[in-house]
Amino acid sequence: MQADMPAYIITYFAVRGRCETMRMLLADQGQEWKENEVTFDMWKKGDLKATCVFGQLPKFEDGDFTLYQSNAILRYLARAHGLYGKDDKQAALIDMMNDSCEDLRLKYARMIYQDYENGKAKYIEALPGDLSKFEKILSDNKGGFLVGGQISYADYHLLDLLLNHQVLSPGCLDSFPALKSYVARLSARPKIKAFLESDAHKSRPINGNGKQ
Repeated sequence: MQADMPAYIITYFAVRGRCETMRMLLADQGQEWKENEVTFDMWKKGDLKATCVFGQLPKFEDGDFTLYQSNAILRYLARAHGLYGKDDKQAALIDMMNDSCEDLRLKYARMIYQDYENGKAKYIEALPGDLSKFEKILSDNKGGFLVGGQISYADYHLLDLLLNHQVLSPGCLDSFPALKSYVARLSARPKIKAFLESDAHKSRPINGNGKQ
């Protein structure tokens, strides 16, 4: 790692999960980071868990500064890399968008981990109700992003979610032209494209239980 690069370290399982958004953000911003990969057997032993403030991963380190909670990490990186809008009002709107992404992520995670076999079809049936809200936001904002005219940390979160949902239900964006265009455009950003095509990304399962 170059001396002038931030000493970012991500400690997490070998899955995309709650870390792929921050990995995508870092890649797109030209940042380097180190991965400390945790196996589920290591986690079950409890030693690492006992050191985590809330007993959870991911753990994020920037030099001697340590953070937990994935959305707090995203906001920290957003401030550091100019991904938080142009003023306080835009920052508040970006937080609002990220909170809505988090709502969808929680619904998705509940289905994946608690009700995949019985709940997948019902989840996919209800999905347009969630996607339509983001479709309207992107259609109304001519800047091409969730807020304003430049990418924010919430855009990386939404992109990660939409990519995951295209695996779950490949045609899920067919009725949402703004979302479909958004995914294509952001995925084509050179550094995101390279990240999505990397062996590291492709080798990581989306979720820890193998369901997707």
